[in-house]
Amino acid sequence: MKKILFLMLISLVSFGQNNSKPRTIVTTDGELDDVDSFVRLLLYANEFNIEGLIISSSQWHYKGDGKGTKFISEMDMTKKMYGERTELRWPGTDWIFELVDAYGKVYPNLKKHSVDYPSDTHLKSLIRIGNIDFEGEMEKDTEGSEYIKAKLLDDNMEPLYLQVWGGTNTIARAMKSIEDEYKNTASWEKIYKKVCQKAIIYAILDQDATYRKYISVNWPDVKIFYNSNQFWCFAYFWKKAVPEAFHKYLEGSFMGEKVILNHGALTKMYYSYGDENPPKGEIEDIYSDPEKIKNNQWGSFTKYDFISEGDSPAFLHLVDIGLENLKNPQNGGWGGRLVQSKTHPNRWEDGEAASDYNPFTQKIDLGFAQARWVPAIQEDFAARADWCVKEFNEANHAPKITVKGGKNLSVKPGQKVKINAETADPDGNKIAVKFWQYEDVGTSKEKLIINTKGNTATFTLPKKTASGSTFHVIVEGTDDGSPALTRYQRVVLTVK
Repeated sequence: MKKILFLMLISLVSFGQNNSKPRTIVTTDGELDDVDSFVRLLLYANEFNIEGLIISSSQWHYKGDGKGTKFISEMDMTKKMYGERTELRWPGTDWIFELVDAYGKVYPNLKKHSVDYPSDTHLKSLIRIGNIDFEGEMEKDTEGSEYIKAKLLDDNMEPLYLQVWGGTNTIARAMKSIEDEYKNTASWEKIYKKVCQKAIIYAILDQDATYRKYISVNWPDVKIFYNSNQFWCFAYFWKKAVPEAFHKYLEGSFMGEKVILNHGALTKMYYSYGDENPPKGEIEDIYSDPEKIKNNQWGSFTKYDFISEGDSPAFLHLVDIGLENLKNPQNGGWGGRLVQSKTHPNRWEDGEAASDYNPFTQKIDLGFAQARWVPAIQEDFAARADWCVKEFNEANHAPKITVKGGKNLSVKPGQKVKINAETADPDGNKIAVKFWQYEDVGTSKEKLIINTKGNTATFTLPKKTASGSTFHVIVEGTDDGSPALTRYQRVVLTVK
């Protein structure tokens, strides 16, 4: 009986079969924050289908061609900082294999918590080296670009999320190779449509010029999610981007105890401030030295403080936590909030249109659409770290939240609305439910007065609400386990 119960609990935390999960390919330049993002990515590898792990270059990291060829950046900041170079801060390519090896050591325990974790052998088979010689190099086919090309041309028409943690050059090379092969053939229109229908690029800044100069010009119908502001909440600038009340989730007392130390081989490789583990490729190490971290360009830090995971929003966007952000990036979720451009309909971006009201500063904030989720994201990270070393019945797993009566409601002005939530927890923990209006996302900015009793919320819509207006009500359930874990449902009300 205990064995049957255990298998039932496992099924609750294995979020669907592999074919129901988003497909994704990661391209990365191996910067220290890419390493840390990669550690977290591996702990969430059961939540999506990883179909490729491609090492690429960027304006900050390139290998050089080994011939002493000099290169100067097309990007103004790097050009001013580094001038002409034969290589730049290159961390090599071993790091990604080493991290997958470390994942392999904790994989048997992770499988106890979700049967959907891929094996380290499988992940290693997905690693390819892309265009790494110089920033923006896309003149030649590489193992990585050819791999991406094959995925873009395969017959699986599910969306393929191309995560850009460095430059877009290897993706650009894959597309250029497709264009070269098919542009002047009868198949071109069909091939172009196929690629544009399935490819979604999630870019953290522009770290070379290949999207601007090639992809956007020659593949204007390819969708791009562009994050240039919100990612700072998980990057080097976090002390200024994240509300001070949330700093404790990124400080050494949390990161050291709950993530990095005593959680197995994988999180042990996570870079943190003052850890005396110099990041590979850095010209000036201002991170690992316990003395230099007391006052560097990013602030004053203590041992095991979070450094940066600037690329994590790209895959956090893919994790199904109940917020429906994957189909609607403007709705907001753990990967931030991106709004469709009024001038470029295939581009979703942050900026002023995707800014949320920050209750701590009482101002509109370019980054709060990401920062608001920091506590829940970090507690979830800590739980995943526990999964590396603890048995199922010793660790915590996320609750399940559902809403009776549907999540998309057609309503009338002045109508009284009731939302009933149902909860379940694989560990038998108690779940506290709260309901809140996500005012920044709804088109109506009128505030709802939400009354709650247990798992039920009631409110009355304003009598003069315009037809077509929308209200977003978030149903948030947090268990009383340790770490406390949170999941959601979103109820969207559209006024007739």
